[in-house]
Amino acid sequence: MTKKILFIVLLASIQLVYSAAAQDQPVQFVFSAAKLSDTSATLMVKAKASNGTRIFTAVKKNNDDVFVSALQLDTTATVDATIKETGLAGAVALPGTTDKGTAYDSVTFAYTVFFKPGASAIKGTFNWLGVKGEEFPSGEEKINVAIEGDAANTGATATGAATANETGSMWSIFLLCLATGLLAVITPCVFPLIPVTVSFFLKRSKTRMEGLKNALWYSISIVLIYTIPTLILTLIFGDKILYTISTHPVSNIFFFVVFIVFAISFFGAFELALPNSWANKADQKAGKGGLLGIFFMALTLVIVSFSCTGPIVGTLLGQTSMQGVGLAPIIGMMGFGVGLAIPFSLFAFFPSMLQSLPKSGGWLNTIKVSFGFIELALALKFLSNVDLSYHLGILNRDVFLVLWIVIFFLLGVYLLGKLKFAHDSDLPFVSVPRLFFAMASFSFAVYMVPGLWGAPLKALSGFIPPSTTQEFNLNDLQYKIGNAGVVSPSAGPQAALPKKYTNKLEVPFGLTAYFDLEEGMAAAKILKKPIMLDFTGHTCPNCRKMEEQVWKDPAVLSRIKENFVLVSLYVDETEELPANEQYTDKNGVKIVTVGDKNLDYEIKTFGFNAQPLYMFLDLNGKPLSDVKYGYDPSVAGFIKHLDAVKAAFDAGL
Repeated sequence: MTKKILFIVLLASIQLVYSAAAQDQPVQFVFSAAKLSDTSATLMVKAKASNGTRIFTAVKKNNDDVFVSALQLDTTATVDATIKETGLAGAVALPGTTDKGTAYDSVTFAYTVFFKPGASAIKGTFNWLGVKGEEFPSGEEKINVAIEGDAANTGATATGAATANETGSMWSIFLLCLATGLLAVITPCVFPLIPVTVSFFLKRSKTRMEGLKNALWYSISIVLIYTIPTLILTLIFGDKILYTISTHPVSNIFFFVVFIVFAISFFGAFELALPNSWANKADQKAGKGGLLGIFFMALTLVIVSFSCTGPIVGTLLGQTSMQGVGLAPIIGMMGFGVGLAIPFSLFAFFPSMLQSLPKSGGWLNTIKVSFGFIELALALKFLSNVDLSYHLGILNRDVFLVLWIVIFFLLGVYLLGKLKFAHDSDLPFVSVPRLFFAMASFSFAVYMVPGLWGAPLKALSGFIPPSTTQEFNLNDLQYKIGNAGVVSPSAGPQAALPKKYTNKLEVPFGLTAYFDLEEGMAAAKILKKPIMLDFTGHTCPNCRKMEEQVWKDPAVLSRIKENFVLVSLYVDETEELPANEQYTDKNGVKIVTVGDKNLDYEIKTFGFNAQPLYMFLDLNGKPLSDVKYGYDPSVAGFIKHLDAVKAAFDAGL
């Protein structure tokens, strides 16, 4: 009984201490952080005042305003200047001035915080200022809050949540690069080295188990050599660096020239190779033995095989970087390294399989020349990106298709032995594999022919220029005369017609679009329609796929046309902003082009840097849905999402 009484007294004492502490602290705080992307999060500061105290706003009226609460973060993170406040505000007379301040009984401050990839917590202080009668209590609250995954980003749903798409995209990138790595094994620079390397490991090792371990470490070293440089580059410069490089016009000109040079080399005009001194130094290190020696053996392979694998690696880096996801190039290089390394481990575990390998010969050069044709086709893709970015109008869709048709027709002719290069062996007969590959190349060329008159070619929508660049497009007639069940566009009031950048930018299928956010917002208020933000890019393959595979559907097209004001924001548009619209972002980077402005707005507002991204806003510019809808080829899923945001807009009117 005595123990129970003591326990009750102890609980009462704790309650009294807690109550006293609460009274001493007139404002109670709760902190939370929801992840937006790999480099950003929303920090929520919930403050509840008591005993007649109110807490001042965190938004300054001017630089000299001192009657505000303020957030300070440590050096590992930065905060956006835009602050969202939710609470019942009241005016407060400020001493020594005729101004009125803003204070809350309870309030939630929402900050967008940016940090380096891999961060798990946000740390700093919140310096609050309150008012109680003629007193101004203040305090400092320590912040150390874990970054929690945001359901809007991490939900793997069929409606198109971004992370679900990213996860699927990562797997597809890994598998594609894995297959490409396996394909690179049969190039003339790599294939002859397999039996030599595997035999070396098995003979050098004292036991079979040691030989297997050495071969396995050799394979792991190959993966590391391809992955680590990409990882380091991303960690140093951020997850946008490879994306920025791959989409910049200057980079694309450079890639075009490099791929043309590689193609000419593959055709046998000359041999490309890294400096011999690099291979010699790596080979000297390999001779020292041990795990480090094996690592340098793998490095020697990578250097020696550069003339064959370099163009493949360059292609993969360029394509994966355009995904807009920081991990995509890293995952791609890992997949390529795994594909290239698998045969070395496989033949080390099963050395008897070496006897079944075909002998080196002319067929290896055939593969190399075939890669030359493919490199030539890919070079045109990079040149097309430059043409679209600068609106040159040289490599339009029909011109591009003509060149690809010729390239793949000549590849088929070459595979049949009717076209011969310098290092080719005599071809007494056409083998069955060569025949089938030739048929595939001819079929691909024939498939593209209807595209010269505007056929959609959906399978190539992410690789060829958009249909808006086609000079003669029969397929577009249906959108100009209102066929396919789609209502022909109504311009609406004259004041709502788009004007900015319409001389350079356009969207397909007869849609009316705005290319400036402010102009689109003004039009939405006139037309009383919600805004569909379309974050897109000239070099964005998935944007073209969405347009050809989803937007083009009559049910989707009619909804976009009738229910929304479409605002297409090109994140790689090179048009320079007027001097009065240029500014410096939070990182001190000068924003001078339309594309810079649109990308900065996408990252700052939605914590996202991938395209396509479809967000929907009401007439006040507030999101109608938290779902970050990215690439998803499901027509039904997009229709469902369009109907949901339209219903949300109608409910808010």
